[in-house]
Amino acid sequence: MNTLTYKGYQATIDYDEGSGLHHGEAADLRDVITFQSKAKAALPNAFAESVEDYLRFCKERGEAPQWPSKKKAASA
Repeated sequence: MNTLTYKGYQATIDYDEGSGLHHGEAADLRDVITFQSKAKAALPNAFAESVEDYLRFCKERGEAPQWPSKKKAASA
């Protein structure tokens, strides 16, 4: 299993042979941030886009985004 990090969010990555997709999910959150791509090289961009979509969604709703516990501790 591999990991990616973007703006303090960390994601785990898996590969599904049946679908031929690499997919990942941000860790240490109650909210869900997921992403996928057929090309492994495209995963960093897919993850970044998903995080940015999540942050934009929270802003539009007037809600504070959840941050991984490590980032909360570092920014406190």
